[in-house]
Amino acid sequence: MTRALFFDLDGTLIDSEPGILGGIAHTLDALGHPPQSREALLPWIGPPLHDSFEALFGGDRARAEQAVALYRERYDTQGWREHRVYAGIAAMITALAAEGWRLAVVTSKREVFARRIIDALPFGPAFASVIGASDDGVRRYKRELIAEALSRLQLTASDATMIGDRRMDIEGARQHGMRSIGVLWGFGSADELRTAGADQLVASPDALLAAVR
Repeated sequence: MTRALFFDLDGTLIDSEPGILGGIAHTLDALGHPPQSREALLPWIGPPLHDSFEALFGGDRARAEQAVALYRERYDTQGWREHRVYAGIAAMITALAAEGWRLAVVTSKREVFARRIIDALPFGPAFASVIGASDDGVRRYKRELIAEALSRLQLTASDATMIGDRRMDIEGARQHGMRSIGVLWGFGSADELRTAGADQLVASPDALLAAVR
C-alpha cells in the first residue's frame, strides 16, 4: 500500500498567485516589456519560470536568465510571503501525518524558497522533506524532482502518490509509473489533468483525504 504522498506546492497547498504574478509583472516592467494579462500569466504558475520567460522573449535565453534573476530578487524580499493556504489543507495534512503517512513537497519552485514557505506554515513540520528546483536550474522538471524525492526518502515509485494541480505533476508521475491525483482547486483544469492521465481527480481536501485512504 502506498504510504508516501508527494505534494506540489503552488496551486495544491497554497494559492500563490499574488506573489508569482506580482513578481512577473515587476520583472516585465523592469525590462521595459509590455505587461501581460492575468489570463495570459496564470498558466505560468507550475512550469519552470525560465522556460516561460524564454518563450515570451522569442527564445532569447540570456534575456530569460536576466528576467529570472530580477524575479528572484523581488520574490526573496516579499513575493514568497504573498500567498494563502487553501481552506482545509492544514487539517488534511495534520490528519495524514497523525495517520503515519510520509509526506513530502515536490515543486518546481526554487528549493530555498519552497523550504522557506513550508517552514513558515503551522503544519510545515509534517513534511519529511521539501524537494525543489536546484539553484543552477539543472533540476527543475517534475520528472527530475520526483526522482530526487524518491532518492532522498529511499522509496520506489510504487511507494508514493504524486498530488498536484497541473499537467506537469501528472506527467512527471506517469514518467515514473507512479500513481497520481489531480486537485481541482488550483490552476489547472479538469480537462488538463484528465488529459495528462491523472488516476483520480478530487475537488476538495476532504475528498483528497478520502482518496488516499
